[in-house]
Amino acid sequence: MIFDKPTIAIIVPCYNEEEVLPETAKRLSNKIQQLINGQIITEKSKIVFVDDGSSDKTWSLIEKFHIETPLIFSGIKLSGNRGHQNALLCGLLTTKNRFDATISIDADLQDDIDVIDRMIEKYRAGYEIVYGVRSNRKADSFFKRSTAQGFYRIMRFLGVNVVYNHADFRLMGKNAILALAEYGEVNLFLRGIIPLLGFKTCTEYYTRTERFAGTTKYPLRKMLKFAMEGITSFSIKPIRMITLLGVLLFMASIGMIAYFFVRYFTGHTISGWASIVCSLWGIGGLILFSIGIVGEYIGKIYLETKHRPRFHVEQFLLKKDKA
Repeated sequence: MIFDKPTIAIIVPCYNEEEVLPETAKRLSNKIQQLINGQIITEKSKIVFVDDGSSDKTWSLIEKFHIETPLIFSGIKLSGNRGHQNALLCGLLTTKNRFDATISIDADLQDDIDVIDRMIEKYRAGYEIVYGVRSNRKADSFFKRSTAQGFYRIMRFLGVNVVYNHADFRLMGKNAILALAEYGEVNLFLRGIIPLLGFKTCTEYYTRTERFAGTTKYPLRKMLKFAMEGITSFSIKPIRMITLLGVLLFMASIGMIAYFFVRYFTGHTISGWASIVCSLWGIGGLILFSIGIVGEYIGKIYLETKHRPRFHVEQFLLKKDKA
């Protein structure tokens, strides 16, 4: 099925990106103008920057872009720093009724914007979600490459369905975004939620380059926090592993009891030592087992009762197109 030319929004989450934002705006503006001139998308298509509570001149630049080219640039200012995932979600949900599809991309210009053409082509062919997947990690350091690959392996082991080597560069059709809006996650991990939506999906591979300017907004501390949020948002398997550990320790304590009985009847024992060791192993195993059982229920409650607001929009810059 081939759709007519769609109205597209390019969503760009930004946090302290004043160094790279002018170049990002220039390249994305050229790209969207090229697509409009090529009759691939409509003239109502826009670039939407989402300022995630930046402390530099990011919002001032977004306002400048909007004033100079209001038909191309729009901006959303969050009331405070809510994190990359919430900023991205805000852009998707705020614009969900205005566009046929959205393409999310980071502001650092590491993702290949020419892939946008192929994403739109796939959308017009009937794909509701198109993942931008890096073909390799040659641009990453050995440490980052190793930790990233380890992260994906751990997520797969814990039963979380994530797309390997995919970050947040993707196209989502309106139906997919409306489905995403029904998810009430507070501890947000979009890379795990979106594969749950279903719909017809495909991937587009590209080579990721180094950041154009500025510094990464994901140092090791934030990467670890992000990984922990992904694990705790989608899997209670760690709690089950604690339960399993408790069972194994308790079974080991039973084995130790049998061993000490044998030692006792063969006359090879130290008075008081066996009872202390068995007590420590047995009680420790039972405690871990009990914590695991209680944690099983707490984990399920935790996954269902997170209802805090994910973001607040302070300002929305949007030039309404003529009907």
